[in-house]
Amino acid sequence: MTPTQAPSTPHVVIIGSGMVGHRLVEQLRAQASAQALNITVLSEESRLAYDRVHLSSHLDDPQPDLSLATDADYAAQGVNVVYGRATDVNLETREVTVAGRTLTYDALVFATGSVPFVPPVPGKEASGCFVYRTLDDLDAIRAAARAARTGVVIGGGLLGLEAAGALRKLGLDTHVVEFAPHLMPAQLDAEGGATLRRTIEGMGIGVHTDKATEAITAHEHGHVTGLNFTDGTRLETDLVVFSAGIRPRDDLARQTGLGVGERGGIQIDDTGRTDDPHVYAVGECALHDGRIYGLVAPGYQMAKATATNVLRDLGVLSGEPLHFRGADLSTKLKLLGVEVGSFGDARGVTPGCRTVSLSDNVRGTYSKLVVSADGSRVLGGLLVGDTARYSDLLDLTLSGTPLTVPPETLIVPPLPGGAVMTSADALICSCENVRESALCAAIGDGARDVASLKKCTGAGTGCGGCVPSMHGLLQTELRRLGEVVTNHLCEHFPYSRQELFDLIRVRDLATWDEVLAAHGTGLGCEICKPTVGSILASLHNELVVAPPHAPLQDTNDAFLANIQKNGTYSVMPRVPGGEITADGLIAIGAVAKRFGLYCKITGGQRIDLLGAHRDDLPAIWEDLIAAGFESGHAYGKSLRTVKSCVGSTWCRYGVQDSTSLAVRLELRYRGLRSPHKLKSGVSGCTRECAEARSKDFGIIATDRGWNVYVGGNGGVTPRHAVLLASDLSEDEVITLLDRYLMYYVRTADRLQRTSTWLENLDGGLEYLKAVIIDDHLGICAELEAGMERHVGTYQDEWAAAVADPSIRARFRTFVNSDARDEGVQWVDERGQIRPAFDHELTPLPMAGGDD
Repeated sequence: MTPTQAPSTPHVVIIGSGMVGHRLVEQLRAQASAQALNITVLSEESRLAYDRVHLSSHLDDPQPDLSLATDADYAAQGVNVVYGRATDVNLETREVTVAGRTLTYDALVFATGSVPFVPPVPGKEASGCFVYRTLDDLDAIRAAARAARTGVVIGGGLLGLEAAGALRKLGLDTHVVEFAPHLMPAQLDAEGGATLRRTIEGMGIGVHTDKATEAITAHEHGHVTGLNFTDGTRLETDLVVFSAGIRPRDDLARQTGLGVGERGGIQIDDTGRTDDPHVYAVGECALHDGRIYGLVAPGYQMAKATATNVLRDLGVLSGEPLHFRGADLSTKLKLLGVEVGSFGDARGVTPGCRTVSLSDNVRGTYSKLVVSADGSRVLGGLLVGDTARYSDLLDLTLSGTPLTVPPETLIVPPLPGGAVMTSADALICSCENVRESALCAAIGDGARDVASLKKCTGAGTGCGGCVPSMHGLLQTELRRLGEVVTNHLCEHFPYSRQELFDLIRVRDLATWDEVLAAHGTGLGCEICKPTVGSILASLHNELVVAPPHAPLQDTNDAFLANIQKNGTYSVMPRVPGGEITADGLIAIGAVAKRFGLYCKITGGQRIDLLGAHRDDLPAIWEDLIAAGFESGHAYGKSLRTVKSCVGSTWCRYGVQDSTSLAVRLELRYRGLRSPHKLKSGVSGCTRECAEARSKDFGIIATDRGWNVYVGGNGGVTPRHAVLLASDLSEDEVITLLDRYLMYYVRTADRLQRTSTWLENLDGGLEYLKAVIIDDHLGICAELEAGMERHVGTYQDEWAAAVADPSIRARFRTFVNSDARDEGVQWVDERGQIRPAFDHELTPLPMAGGDD
């Protein structure tokens, strides 16, 4: 090198742009500027790094942005991106070939991750079979689900249950098939797996354990039709997702001649280096000390150590190397709404260890602690159904802190005297080992939102399970510092939903334009428009599809019906308390027959009519209204049903007339617009046939009157309602529920179920009792008056809609024509129609004229 030559800037090439690869980029750039280090990322996917941990949320509506990096972000940091698959690495010349280009490197890092394992089952290539790994995979599954009824996931581990949740979210009848005797065999023991199974089956998902798939069958067109098992049984399905584990993506490393493990994985040492001094590996493709780490947190630790060592080896940094000594595999997850935690030596393999366990079939929880031989230290454990104590127990495990209480008290709720298990400095984020003190320090230094806390501390950037705790801690700490904590609805309204509700109520605003002019800062969005529409409906009870309000409604409310997967709609007339006359049944049958609708009895004791064309809806409802029916509000954030048993009228165990009370409640609260849908149940005795304790408000009869329960729900995260008051008369029940529902409508956040609202209410159940029973705030008369106003102004939405020609016109399929949409195709099944699947569709004739 001549005296005038400047030394070239070292060049690091990273093969792969997943979560760990992105963390490596962040760690490199945090320690070396663009002037000191060139970085090139090779991305085989068309997208840069995104959050695979929350992959299933890609199916949510609205769709969240899962991206961790963009081209613009990397360009601003001086990071080059090349899209394409690396096809060759020359270790001697230090060159990588990608997309027809050859790049020279000073350090090369494999961050190629893993690939899904697809069992070698005959038929696995059939149409309708998918893997569950990328955003493209989910897009393909979503497209196929539109023409499917049943979906099966092969694999009952972490990813398998995640995939099952996705299929359930898409509306499929979902099944999980697991080769092992119980679910999540890598994390749970037999009892924990059994507890998880009971909960998942309670959601309506089929679980098939100890099953080996012999073949996947398909019809003559090549589309999957089912699974044959080695025990001779069979499961019918038209969509299969393989989620039977992962394999390290080490094919290019093998081709290059780098050392790999017998069962896969690029071999690395404690510094992240392979057997070539210029090549490293991180994440799921790396084999460290005989182990592949399939979790993001160990991958992040690898990335941190490897980044430091790469810079040290290139001469950019000085000092001692940073060693990766392995990682804790503890994890806390929420699968299908079920909380699962595994930490430390969860299986109890430590010599001399002992176990303490509690299986609570009432709450649907299972807890197990593995403790040292003398019972003085926690070595590990399992939590299923309730992971509230996960962080504390993990902290005890990692720190080795001697126990000051008997170990069984750590898993038996509640703790005696409310004992505290650990110090005040709780571990909040186990992925990044961030404690409460670090987060509080960041807040003290100016962090004012969760995004800032993530950036400052790294907490919440792994699995994301600690984000709710971070949010709660942020609000608590800001209040402690004397700052105002905001809960704004969206960028267009600097108010919480409760604040906006009160402003609209006090100023008696009646339209969107009035609300926007008085309190808005912009044009509105998909968040604030439906919210304001709901508030106006709660306060004024006007027709939601009337011209001033129609533009605010979401898809279902806009047409007073639930849209289905093939673009048709469902019709659900109200059947108060599930009580219906023979004439009513005949009338519903006649409507279904006239319009060719599919009939289904619902879990809420109603009859759902599916397959209605939009332009038929007014005529359908004219017939139903003529027969005495009204809107069941199945499409709205409002009261759905009040389920009931037959009670003392018919049942030999009944002690009160549950049906009459259910009818009275449903007719009173019908049409009540609220932050979220409302469901109720009335049981005539403690046998609880109406499942009242799984509802937003439930009533159970005793021989002394009625017990009122509140704050329950079914769905993805089931919760039991809690007792609010006992031994009430019917009139006392009505008064209490009037107050409860109006207080919820006034104070809950947007789309907040009563269960979550009650959990987040300062003071919880006792505070609620003080407000609506003891009248602590002096508003009970006002709440009762609000409900009386609702009852007095109720009108059937469909009766009003069909009577107004301008509203009826909204239901035409085509703006400029009265023609129907003839593109919907049906198939006969069990004597009724159902949407045709993709392989059953008949090509429609092409429109056109003479050539």
